[in-house]
Amino acid sequence: MHLIMAKLSAQSYNIINCRRCPRLVEYREQVARDKVRRFSEWEYWGRPVPSLGASDARLLVVGLAPAAHGGNRTGRMFTGDRSGDWLYRALFNFGFANQPESVDRNDGLKLIDCYITAPVHCAPPDNKPLPAEFVNCRPYLLEELKMLKRVKVVVPLGLIGFKTYFSARKELGWKNPSPLPPFGHGSVTRLDDGVTVISSYHPSQQNTQTGKLTETMFDAVFRNARALLEIKRFQSAASPADSTTGETR
Repeated sequence: MHLIMAKLSAQSYNIINCRRCPRLVEYREQVARDKVRRFSEWEYWGRPVPSLGASDARLLVVGLAPAAHGGNRTGRMFTGDRSGDWLYRALFNFGFANQPESVDRNDGLKLIDCYITAPVHCAPPDNKPLPAEFVNCRPYLLEELKMLKRVKVVVPLGLIGFKTYFSARKELGWKNPSPLPPFGHGSVTRLDDGVTVISSYHPSQQNTQTGKLTETMFDAVFRNARALLEIKRFQSAASPADSTTGETR
């Protein structure tokens, strides 16, 4: 476990120093210089935003990309914007975070049995990464999936997170359903390797302000995730012989 933690720390360092996408490098740094009036006193992060969480997490949350004045400002996934307000409130409510809000990197937030990543680690113009930018960032996600050996529940936030997760599994040679299930909020897909995927709309303002995603709907996803993990914990405890095989997926 210590080796995996060291590898994830090294990966975070590589992500933070990545400059593979010229368009994203230019944009994130320009936003950090120009800022916006309400955050004029902030020293923006202005770099790729690393993933967040521990290597032994059983819940994996897959987002999209940092927000220009959220993660790109604060340097933490889903921190400093409305999407993060929704996510961390829900994670806290169901025992996956120690506090219901995340405002900056030094606010004491800790995830509990949860890991948050994204297909793209730099803030993109108009929140829309280009296909080549997804490709450039993909190796980071593939390495994370290989190292996160205890993941049992995956919550992709939005269609892109959903497609990216299944695409990454395919690249790793992991078995996917055929055909792939359709994306739908709250839909549940149980995979042959013991992982359960619970789909969710992304908590973007486009979805939350229009009522497409409500707090009740969002809470239901993480309530389900908590219930599934408790069932899996009980099953594991009831079958101690299985734990001697070394199988983690």
